[in-house]
Amino acid sequence: MQLTKFGHACVRVEKDGRRLVVDPGGLTEPQALDGADAVLVTHEHFDHFSEETLRRAAENNPDLRIWTNSSVAGRLDGLDARTTAVGEGDAFTAAGFEVTVHGAWHAEIHPDIPRVANIGFLVDDALFHPGDALTVPEADVETLLLPVHAPWSTVGHLIDYVREVAPRDAYAIHDGALNDIGTAMVGGFLGDDGPGAGARYHRLPPGATARIG
Repeated sequence: MQLTKFGHACVRVEKDGRRLVVDPGGLTEPQALDGADAVLVTHEHFDHFSEETLRRAAENNPDLRIWTNSSVAGRLDGLDARTTAVGEGDAFTAAGFEVTVHGAWHAEIHPDIPRVANIGFLVDDALFHPGDALTVPEADVETLLLPVHAPWSTVGHLIDYVREVAPRDAYAIHDGALNDIGTAMVGGFLGDDGPGAGARYHRLPPGATARIG
C-alpha cells in the first residue's frame, strides 16, 4: 500500500489503483479527496470531519462511499444511500480494502467536557487509524497512525500506547497545531533519542508518501 499524509489527521491509502481516504477534515488540503473511491470518518470534530468537503466530493463522484459512526452519518442527510454507519466490532470492505472497527469513544479531555463517539479503523489487517483515542485493537498492527499532539494526551501516554500496540512503524498524524519546535520535540521523544517506544517513528510532511505493508 501507498500512504499519503495530508493536513493534520487525514491520510490516503492506495492499492491497485483504489483510493481510500481517512478523516478529511477542516485542516485538510482539498486535493486529499481527488480520485477517492471511499472515505472513512472516525468522529464529528471539525479537524476530522468536514461536511462541506464530503458533500462536494460526493457530488463530483457519484460512486463515492462513506463509512463512519452514527453521529456523523446523521449529519449527511441526502447521502444516506452512500453512507454506512458502523461501530465497534463491525467489518466491511471499502474500495477493495478490508476494514475492521475498533473503539467507541473519544479520549477524555476533562470530566466536564462531554465525550463524543469515536471509532478507529484497521485497514487490511495492517494500518490502524485510531482517530482521537488511544485505542488498542485486538489485532496485530504493522503500521500505526499516531496522534502526536492533542489536549487529551502527553508524550508519556504516546510512548506507552506505541509499546502496547507494538507496531513495526508509527507515523505521526494529528500534528496540525505543532510548530517546527514542537514537531522536533515530539520526534525526539518518540524517535531513536527517546526512551524507546519499540517502533520506528516517522513524520511525513503534507503531500508526502511512503510505502507500507
